[in-house]
Amino acid sequence: MDLPDQLVLANVKPGNLVYVQKVENHALKPKLMEMGIVKGQPLYILFKAPFGDPIAIDVNGYVLSLRLDEARLITVEKVADLSKTDVR
Repeated sequence: MDLPDQLVLANVKPGNLVYVQKVENHALKPKLMEMGIVKGQPLYILFKAPFGDPIAIDVNGYVLSLRLDEARLITVEKVADLSKTDVR
């Protein structure tokens, strides 16, 4: 299934690689930027909790957990769906 060119991080399924396009102006923006969520940063969506909240993403080699309301502040651009890639 193809992803639209731009979407909100909260709506990206696990196994996808995306690039950060922007972080909405919000009280959490400085904290998200300190954690590496900056424009152009690649993010790999690792998994979502059973009810979808929180999600875990790989940011520059470390795992970051975000609540869905936090992930909705981040607009991303699709790169690839790696969920079906055989890495053996």
